[in-house]
Amino acid sequence: MAVTCQGSRPFFLGLLLCTLCLAGSQGGKLLVVPMDGSHWLSMVPVIQQLQQRGHEVVVVAPDVYMHVKEGAFYTLKRYPVPFQKEEMQSAIIGLGRSVFEEDPFWRIVVKTYKRVKEHSALFLSICSHFLHNQELMASLAAGGFQAVLTDPFLPCGPIVAQYLSVPAVYFLNGLPCSLDFDGTQCPNPPSYVPRSMSSYSDHMTFLERVKNVLIAFTENFMCNVVYSPYAVLASEVLQRDVTVQDLMSLGSIWLIRRDFVKDHPRPAMPNIVFIGGINCVLQKPLAQEFQAYVNASGEHGVVVFSLGSMVSEIPEKKAMEIADALGRIPQTVLWRYTGPRPSNLAKNTKLVKWLPQNDLLGHPKTRAFITHAGSHGIYEGICNGVPMVMMPLFGDQMDNAKRIESRGAGITLNVLEMTSDELANALKAVINDKSYKENIMRLSSLHKDRPMEPLDLAVFWVEFVMRHRGAGHLRPAAHNLTWYEYHSLDVIGFLLAVVLTTIFITFKCCAFGCRKCFGKKGHVKKAQKSHKSKTH
Repeated sequence: MAVTCQGSRPFFLGLLLCTLCLAGSQGGKLLVVPMDGSHWLSMVPVIQQLQQRGHEVVVVAPDVYMHVKEGAFYTLKRYPVPFQKEEMQSAIIGLGRSVFEEDPFWRIVVKTYKRVKEHSALFLSICSHFLHNQELMASLAAGGFQAVLTDPFLPCGPIVAQYLSVPAVYFLNGLPCSLDFDGTQCPNPPSYVPRSMSSYSDHMTFLERVKNVLIAFTENFMCNVVYSPYAVLASEVLQRDVTVQDLMSLGSIWLIRRDFVKDHPRPAMPNIVFIGGINCVLQKPLAQEFQAYVNASGEHGVVVFSLGSMVSEIPEKKAMEIADALGRIPQTVLWRYTGPRPSNLAKNTKLVKWLPQNDLLGHPKTRAFITHAGSHGIYEGICNGVPMVMMPLFGDQMDNAKRIESRGAGITLNVLEMTSDELANALKAVINDKSYKENIMRLSSLHKDRPMEPLDLAVFWVEFVMRHRGAGHLRPAAHNLTWYEYHSLDVIGFLLAVVLTTIFITFKCCAFGCRKCFGKKGHVKKAQKSHKSKTH
């Protein structure tokens, strides 16, 4: 007799749902060691999502960080450092201000080097005071964390992960000096992988490839200035010899905020996960102030203008040139600017101290985006399909701008050399030439066409590392090889020795055979000649 289970089906479905809910509520414990600024802002949605999935999140940050504040979805532990928040802010803004200094090239290089060194010293001090805070480190050691989520741009997080003996998930945009390639043991051929700040594409001429190789060699100098002190600090804390590459190679998973819509295709290892555009959260309704600006713009729409948080003001002459150019277009310009108001500011230009950049870019009346080409802004421009006028200032911004321009989705200007005419013409081009809008919409379509959202992907892999105490099965064996083993120099040397030995033995055998063979014939002939001479 057949037995039916139809009546009991709702019961089993309910039981299954309850089981899943209970399983989902059994969250783990995650330690977050962030960088400040855009690094932190990109990480916030991941932390929020993890907390909503039942995980306990603890964030550790110095009391001088400007953007890392108390949050409802994480516990914040602060620690003191021997300098004030104003000093930190001044050092960061100083890097942005140096872009506009009209000095000879050699003096700019010297000043930039000094500022980078000063900036690096502040972050090293932050890390040192964290690791030498015995009370804080003891509380973390007793915290029962399953993983550390950190940005290895500041190698403090990797050191903490090693100290606690827990796996690390690296969350970053990229590292200078190809440290991300070294840390993942990923192939990095200079023949078609352009080096950071080279502004080259992946199709280089011979001379560009020569320069790309030279850049790769000179990168080591900057890395030694910035990162070598962390190797000393790590060796002291962990009580064993540690190199910077050792710290970078600790990452179980690398969550890299890039994708191949913006960046050129390159080799990738199994533990690299690309989450470019993770900062493109859904648009929120505009605040009343900004909605009023958009409504008043009429059929012409608005232009969003921001050079990022590191540029607080611009030299008066340059600010007036920019203001003059902005006044020549019919669109309303929302300019995030905290410096003195230019005297020639046109009526169509509104200065604001802050603006909801992503929300404005997502509005259908936004016609163009003037940006410094930081990775945040570039992805928000791509996500929302807004053509760009780019004024890169430093770092990877030149590379970002070059890649968007090469795809026909924007125009790059040199902020120091550009005139008001050039800026006005660039704005009119990206607004009125339909090809720019079509190209950025094509990039946007490619960027969004994927099986899983970057945020969901990042959350999955953090949980994966927490569940499995790492991702050792994705770690390439290259980490266990010496440099000569990695490049098979020992194998090449061995094979070369075998070939040379074989050639040498063969030569000796042939020479010996020749001497035996031709030596006998010589003796016979000599004997015959001697015999003939005697008979005569």
